[in-house]
Amino acid sequence: MNQTLNYLKELLAIPSPTGYTEQVMKYIGQEVEKMGYTPKRTNKGLLIVSVKGENDQQHRTVTAHIDTLGAMVRAIKPDGRLKLDRIGGFPWNMIEGENCTIHVASNQKEYSGTILIHQTSTHVYRDAGTAERTQDNMEVRLDEKVTSAEETRALGINVGDFVSFDPRTTITDSGFVKSRFLDDKVSAAILLNLLKEFKEQHIQIPYTTHFMFSNFEEVGHGANSSITPETVEYLAVDMGAMGDDQQTDEYTVSICVKDASGPYHYAFRNHLVELSKANQIEYKLDIYPYYGSDASAAIRAGADVKHALLGAGIESSHSYERTHMDSIKHTEALVKAYLLSQLV
Repeated sequence: MNQTLNYLKELLAIPSPTGYTEQVMKYIGQEVEKMGYTPKRTNKGLLIVSVKGENDQQHRTVTAHIDTLGAMVRAIKPDGRLKLDRIGGFPWNMIEGENCTIHVASNQKEYSGTILIHQTSTHVYRDAGTAERTQDNMEVRLDEKVTSAEETRALGINVGDFVSFDPRTTITDSGFVKSRFLDDKVSAAILLNLLKEFKEQHIQIPYTTHFMFSNFEEVGHGANSSITPETVEYLAVDMGAMGDDQQTDEYTVSICVKDASGPYHYAFRNHLVELSKANQIEYKLDIYPYYGSDASAAIRAGADVKHALLGAGIESSHSYERTHMDSIKHTEALVKAYLLSQLV
């Protein structure tokens, strides 16, 4: 678990909004190469680590996505501040007050700023607290001496530059992990740690398995390509969403039975339940009503596979998220038990 946590902290420190993931993919590639694997990059940008199993005729695919929520510069306002366009699904109030970084394409420079509503000062605006947070009144206050669009453009900033949010990662003595983008860097850290463990302990897995790190999940099409024709089972390791009417918590692994795409494969999810019971893994079954995964994207793309979804329980998903080390532990244990099990 210590190594999983180390991977998680390093992944969280690398900005990776969807479409701007080369740096984090480079990090993952270097880590798996150090382990002794030979990763493959697809045209779309997926990174795949294929591990040969005892059975090379029937394959498994397991995924985690490393792309995160973020934004792009939509326009430069007359006063030099920036208007944003969202990447991924989140309401504007979830990022109000957050520090951010503008990644300038033209000169590779980075500038810091803060995301605020235009009517920020309560001493000036009567509706500072009640104004609806929309694209039209949310803006980036740059930490540069700019007071006009021309001065901002002189920095090299332009429409289309990516904007990443400060993850504000904190690990408490009580075992909580607080950070943006635990969705889905917790899962990526788990897969990295399992790859390391399998290699160092010379563990032979029963079926050839493709570990896919996807880079377009937050916009819906994720790891829906480059699936080998031999793949018969597809497991997405993502997150469990918490809230009213949800069973998911921060201390167990959440097994999804249905999301916005419909039910997951019945026998597959039952297999995960039985593995949990047999290995004393604490789990919860749940439905995520407004949710999709790499596995559901693969099904929509026409993949002929049994698909399932599990993940650590994440509080306040798509906002300032939190989970507990217990949930990460149980999630990793279930993924490992599955990879060592027989086919559904």
